[in-house]
Amino acid sequence: MSMEIKVDLSKSGLTMEEIRQKKLEIDTALERLWSGKETFTGWVKLPLQQDKNEMERILNVSDIIRQQCELFIVIGIGGSYLGAKAAIDALGKAPDAPEVKFAGINLSATYHARLLEEMAAKEVCLCVISKSGTTVETTAAFNIFKEALIKKYGKAEAVKRIYAITDAENGALREETEREGYTSFVIPSDIGGRYSVLTPVGLLPIAVAGADIRSLMEGAEVMAASPDWDFDGPDYAAARYLLLQKGKSVEAIQHYEPDLKYFVEWIKQLFGESEGKEGTGLFPAGLELTADLHSMGQFLQQGSPIFFETVLNIEQSPVDLTVPEGPLKGKTMTQLNRAAMKGVIEAHSSAGTPVIRIDIPKLDAFYYGQLIYFFETTCAVTAMLMGVNPFDQPGVEAYKKEMKKEI
Repeated sequence: MSMEIKVDLSKSGLTMEEIRQKKLEIDTALERLWSGKETFTGWVKLPLQQDKNEMERILNVSDIIRQQCELFIVIGIGGSYLGAKAAIDALGKAPDAPEVKFAGINLSATYHARLLEEMAAKEVCLCVISKSGTTVETTAAFNIFKEALIKKYGKAEAVKRIYAITDAENGALREETEREGYTSFVIPSDIGGRYSVLTPVGLLPIAVAGADIRSLMEGAEVMAASPDWDFDGPDYAAARYLLLQKGKSVEAIQHYEPDLKYFVEWIKQLFGESEGKEGTGLFPAGLELTADLHSMGQFLQQGSPIFFETVLNIEQSPVDLTVPEGPLKGKTMTQLNRAAMKGVIEAHSSAGTPVIRIDIPKLDAFYYGQLIYFFETTCAVTAMLMGVNPFDQPGVEAYKKEMKKEI
């Protein structure tokens, strides 16, 4: 199988000469990523250096969890949940798999109370994900759900139903894990949260939901091993940077398949936290079309020209429906969806909006693994072109410090 994700820049308003002029800078950025000398770049070689024993352990533990419970509650925020949530939504849940739901993703009492009600009526396991074990949202939710789990099953049984993914040696969660005897996995120290979806952080919940994580990693491996980096990620990175230089400060990331909603949410975190520093960066916005055309279509067509559009195009649909009656009789939903996409691209690009299209053959585990690696690489390279560190988030730490003053 080969790398088949393609980038169409024909309506981006950029010339290939402009793209080629960034080649030296892009090559330098890729060399930095692959050098092993940059901090938090463990994800770069990860698909090529998979630990087969770790993969088998993830699969074995996921089988145990599937036998234990009907509801698997994953507790974490940001990179500790978005990657898994995105993959499960995109790839779907196997019929015999537990429901996978997420806690600690906000501080809403209403949200968590409803999840506790659901937990009371089902067989449950918990998975808590945090490198430090001190994130406010994660800590609050874990203690609430852990208490409920102990009341439901008793301490000894509850311990068998708690799974931790955390730092190998340090932190409050690692300390508790060792003390209580939870089954645990390690968050690699050289991989930050938003780049961690291909580690146990993402792979365990994805496997519990029944997706083929071997195929997922195979897709990422094909992308990482693409000869001489001959894929379209660098061109996309160059285009994003050049459009920012031309005054386009917002990237409207659009999809026509609702299953990609949380994938776009993951991209928003990846791009936003990696690039939004030192007074620069593209603001990533997510739009679900055609639904959002009926709320944002007017702005996209004639509003302030501060944005460009990136369209995620799934080329093959696994199912289709035919309209049985009326003026659209005989047309399929896929035909109509593609007509909408092509019409929007033409209308918006004709109005002067740069449009980039990313073609994905189909939405399966193999190509989804490619997508993950494609966007991680694009993000890191674009941030380096902007002159910022793709792997820190000092602004996030600032709000956390102020929030803790109020607690």
